Amino acid sequence: MPAPALIQVALDAPLDRLFDYRAPDATPEDIGRRVRVPFGPREQVGVVVGLGSRSEVADTRLRDVIAIDRALPALPEDILQLARFAAAYYQHPLGQTLLAILPPALKRTRFRAPAPAAYALTEVGRAAVAGLPARATAQRRLAGLLAAGAVAAGELADLRVPLSAWLKRGWVAGADLPGVDGDAGGQPEPTADQAAALAALAAQPDGFAAWLLFGVTGSGKTEVYLREIERVLARGRQVLVLLPEIHLTPQMVERFGRRFPGRKLVSLHSGLSDGERLAAWLDGLEGRADIALGTRLAVFAPLPRLGLIVVDEEHDASYKQMEGLRYHARDVAVWRARAAGVAVLLGSATPALESWANARRGRYRLLSLPERAHADADLPTVSLVDSRTDKPRQGVTEALRQALADNLARGEQSLVFINRRGYAPVLYCRACGHVSTCPRCAAHQVVHRHRGGYQLRCHHCGLAARPPEACPACGSLDLAPAGQGTQKVEDTLAELFPAARILRIDRDTAARKGAFAAMRTAVERREVDILVGTQIVAKGHDFPMLTLVGVVGADQALMSTDFRASERLFAQLMQVGGRAGRAAHAGRVLIQTEYPHHPLYAALVRHDYPAFAERTLVERRQAEFPPYSHQALMRADARSMTEAMAFLERAHSLAEDLAEGVLLYDPVPALMPRIAERERAQLLVQSGNRARLQAFLTPWLARLRDEKSAGLRWSVDVDPLDW
Repeated sequence: MPAPALIQVALDAPLDRLFDYRAPDATPEDIGRRVRVPFGPREQVGVVVGLGSRSEVADTRLRDVIAIDRALPALPEDILQLARFAAAYYQHPLGQTLLAILPPALKRTRFRAPAPAAYALTEVGRAAVAGLPARATAQRRLAGLLAAGAVAAGELADLRVPLSAWLKRGWVAGADLPGVDGDAGGQPEPTADQAAALAALAAQPDGFAAWLLFGVTGSGKTEVYLREIERVLARGRQVLVLLPEIHLTPQMVERFGRRFPGRKLVSLHSGLSDGERLAAWLDGLEGRADIALGTRLAVFAPLPRLGLIVVDEEHDASYKQMEGLRYHARDVAVWRARAAGVAVLLGSATPALESWANARRGRYRLLSLPERAHADADLPTVSLVDSRTDKPRQGVTEALRQALADNLARGEQSLVFINRRGYAPVLYCRACGHVSTCPRCAAHQVVHRHRGGYQLRCHHCGLAARPPEACPACGSLDLAPAGQGTQKVEDTLAELFPAARILRIDRDTAARKGAFAAMRTAVERREVDILVGTQIVAKGHDFPMLTLVGVVGADQALMSTDFRASERLFAQLMQVGGRAGRAAHAGRVLIQTEYPHHPLYAALVRHDYPAFAERTLVERRQAEFPPYSHQALMRADARSMTEAMAFLERAHSLAEDLAEGVLLYDPVPALMPRIAERERAQLLVQSGNRARLQAFLTPWLARLRDEKSAGLRWSVDVDPLDW
């Protein structure tokens, strides 16, 4: 009697292994399919990754598969390979990796298939509706709407009852909305720099190539993307476009839709409903989508005809996933492009230093757009306001106040940038100096204006509380908010300019679905005079009448112990300054600082990213920091710091005989040592050779998984961005 067929299943479990199940009817075509299996007392969804006839598990313990989902296409081999790479490189179980890249609806044991985007009459339906009685008004109206062809599902929302009945009878079926041809004549004429970049891209033979498109803000990087995408689409291929922020997605979808109205464009991001994400994902998997546009997780979207990957604002830290599978979408995109034999185009005005170094070494090919695309739009003038002599009043210097007043008088828009939400960073006791701290974290509680009063919130654990009436340390009633956040700056500007229309955009105001799009529309319609915002408004937005940017509170990043802080600050200030003067009106940027002679600010004044990058790379090389080394950070958290440090000490000792060519640092408390009542410590591992680091991590982590660590959690972050 032949041995029963077995399937190897990847499950969402924190175990670095696959699980065997009996599946007598399984075939090689089932590899990559969803499967429902018993796992302990429950059912779980997994993915079939292999077949076999023998198992190390005893026959008496083998269990039967519940069902293999053959209603949906299997994950293609290239996505399975991509998941295997991500799992291996980022040291994460394959099952958790595969389940992380599936749409949420497919992770459930039972799910509803996505509704079609549109409906159309079938041949049977066309014949049937011809004889509808006069009294069937709803059905006759539905027939009239469908008579000319497919109709979007949203337009039939009030006809759900007859539509459902017709679906059961086979009178209607799901359909795609018809597209229309684009208007090539409506495209702007490329600048000389854009034309040179496009010529270089077109001259590249088919196959893998990594391009770094370095262009100043407003230089028209998106136009280069669009024209290269057009060339790839003409060859019948699909395109994947990654964006750093969910708030950038709607305007990019709108722009891409105008440019490619005859093409199927899908969005992939967490702001969509589960049904919308599943429908878009299936459009990609089944080859219907021409362009998939999304945030970091979209890098794993299945696209069988993939011809190009674009990573916009490739330097942005939001491409790094900080929990679970701690991948970097830009780096995964480069690996995927290499594996697929296609080009990847990385764009930024302030490239990540890793990307800049790769371009210098010849690993990436550099394309430059040194001038703004509009002939009458120069780069903004950057000025430094010495806040030691021009003392800020409630956060605003006289120079910035006067510049805002002048802009209002001209009817132009302004942006005041402060990358700190809330009203004030701390609640401060003037008598004894006590500041508000979170009882659960080693962090200050931030003062927020809330429902006509104030509230203390921790931005790390989310704890919210009413402010105390008296100082907890000395009993004094003399408590006051100290410092500035977006809410306080908004109040200050309202006092200075009572007639101005002021809009605050930060995570608090933009959290509701559709809120950011409504605010962006208000700015575009010139219903706003002064914007107050955080990094949400610092990148990717084009407001023609915004001519002044004022920066408040930038100096704090200069004091950070994080070696990446200056790189982030430079990129942030270049990006936010680039919002000014993008059309015919000249732009100005005023940066309030107590360090006007700092080399970072000097490079900003000159718009000289290359000089900043070269100087910073020299410092990185001297310190043997990335990109001249490769790192992994082990984090541990427990009920006490003693437990966390003891685990890391044990991890250090288990690594010593494996650490050839690898530098093991001593365990230390984390920079934020306590979050949500958990004590946190970390251990840094570093090597000058990426392959050597990977060769060390695999056996080391295998040893650690056998360690007993009740009540303790640990993780490893390969290529960490935050310490």
